[in-house]
Amino acid sequence: MDFSYTDERFADIQMLRYRVSGFEHLSLQQKTLVYYLSQAALSGRDILWHQNCRYNLPIRRMLEAVYTKYEGSRVDDEFRQFEIYLKRVWFSNGIHHHYGCEKFLPGFSQAFLRHALTSIGYPIDDELMEVIFNPDILSKRVNQAEGEDLLQTSAMNYYASDITQREAEDFYDAMKRPNTPHPVQYGMNSRLERNAEGRLVERIWRSGGLYGSSIDHIIDWLRKAQTVTETEQQYQVIETLIDFYQTGNLRTFDDYTIQWVHSTEGDVDFTNGFTEVYGDPLGLKASWEGYVNFRDSQATARTEKLSSNAQWFEDHSPVAPQFKKKECRGVSAKVVIAAMLGGDLYPSSAIGINLPNSNWVRQEHGSKSVTIGNLTEAYSKAAHGNGFREEFVIDAETLALMEKYEDSLDDLHTDLHECLGHGSGQLLPGTDPDALKAYGSTIEEARADLFALYYIADPKLVELGLTPDVEAYRSQYYGYMMNGLMTQLVRIEPGNQIEEAHMRNRSLIAHWLLEHSEGAMQLVKIPVEAKETSERQGPTKTYLKITDYLKLRVLVGRLLAEVQRIKSEGDYEAARELVERYAVRIDADLHREVLERYRALNLAPYKGFINPQYLVVRNDKSEITDIQIIYGETYAEQMLRYSREYSYER
Repeated sequence: MDFSYTDERFADIQMLRYRVSGFEHLSLQQKTLVYYLSQAALSGRDILWHQNCRYNLPIRRMLEAVYTKYEGSRVDDEFRQFEIYLKRVWFSNGIHHHYGCEKFLPGFSQAFLRHALTSIGYPIDDELMEVIFNPDILSKRVNQAEGEDLLQTSAMNYYASDITQREAEDFYDAMKRPNTPHPVQYGMNSRLERNAEGRLVERIWRSGGLYGSSIDHIIDWLRKAQTVTETEQQYQVIETLIDFYQTGNLRTFDDYTIQWVHSTEGDVDFTNGFTEVYGDPLGLKASWEGYVNFRDSQATARTEKLSSNAQWFEDHSPVAPQFKKKECRGVSAKVVIAAMLGGDLYPSSAIGINLPNSNWVRQEHGSKSVTIGNLTEAYSKAAHGNGFREEFVIDAETLALMEKYEDSLDDLHTDLHECLGHGSGQLLPGTDPDALKAYGSTIEEARADLFALYYIADPKLVELGLTPDVEAYRSQYYGYMMNGLMTQLVRIEPGNQIEEAHMRNRSLIAHWLLEHSEGAMQLVKIPVEAKETSERQGPTKTYLKITDYLKLRVLVGRLLAEVQRIKSEGDYEAARELVERYAVRIDADLHREVLERYRALNLAPYKGFINPQYLVVRNDKSEITDIQIIYGETYAEQMLRYSREYSYER
């Protein structure tokens, strides 16, 4: 089936397709490599579901049984609400919102679900019923509220339910040795449990251990991928990854990431494994993800200009000299075409990625950065003409500026954030990489965004041909600050605070600048019918007004210097003060106004993706002769197929 964008919507979500442009031009060997790696990227699906909450897998199986077997009315309100709930659970890989982390409350009754289960002969589990319908049980997947026990108040499944935050922190602190030059990422690939004697022990995620069934299937597909790798480097990367999956050894994981960073010769690339720590309130344990991509050679010329000038950007950064890298090693960046999304990158995906996360590996060996071009294209297609900018941008002049520059500068911001921002700076000797604890993820994302904001306004980018003129950056500043102060609030339920690390990062930056800008940036009230007048009569709406962009750039540099100091020195108290003061709290009146204005636009604040299917064509000898792409699968069809074909955990 030919590609076409889709507009399936439910709750606060819009589903999109992404085009795998250029796949038809790959060689048969490359296509086959993409296919095998894609199967590996899908085989770990159950791991993430179980990591997110221990009840997710049985709840998914129960809901899917009703959805596929129920013979009652499918047009009444109860079933329609049931279908919306199931689609939300699919989207979030569990019963908690993928971004806000709050538990979904069903729009259907418990009586309906019990009746439906009885009608299909499915056993009723009272404990699951309580988890689904009682709002006070496991109400948040990840809680970041200051002063609370973050483990006891979070539903994520990285720790046994009776383990406290203090116990877990003490357990991992005891593992660390001061001034170790190459520390592993302690606790990254395990669930912390209590044994029969009451002592804390790690249950490792590996073949033969926790998630062993899924991991064995991943290994099988990785072995197949080794038969068609483009380079010897790719083969060895996969071999070391398999070794890690078999042993769970964190030193082996570091070896794998080092080899992966240096493997830059082929066009096809992938990540597969335990990667990001946003789902752990302590920032230690990594969620499982997998994705496959291949190089967009034409667009990569943009990122190569950045990576080849990495040392210039590092040297000219406004941070203190002792926090800068003396030598930027192994910085590589490219624009890629996503071929498959899996685990924590599916259905909602990042548009840019920078790995690995180990500080010493990045410092000594470098990092890889990607901007996922076909995903940003899909987002852009969905956003054009939806009325959002017209509603929230203050005047016609600023709107014209954003229409002219913002899409291309969004991609450039992502490049700077991933390629240079995350790869910049260094920890001082002896600084614990986990010193910032629950605030570490927010500070790291703020550091990368500030780096991008600082340099997107630099004349160096005009010199490199990456921005058309010295005024273009203003569109990025306006859009970013408007989002951090106002429009990202459409993703927050009334009465809640900001929890997610990326949202906290944007709020931190925008509110700090607002406080320190001395009027260069303001939130102003303007009459509904008179945006460009100073009249204060009748109903008003709130807009962002920026009068001095150059001053904002100076302040961005000042904040970047402080955030880098906090990161480099491991200054927990300064991180806590910065995040709690600027990143968390929400003005209730402004929030209410923003929600009302956004609701009138009838837009979905969250977007997600439906993966393509790959059809293997074989000859009469069962040899692969081609791999073809099919785009026609619906969201529900894909989710049900994945549950049939990639369910390995119980």
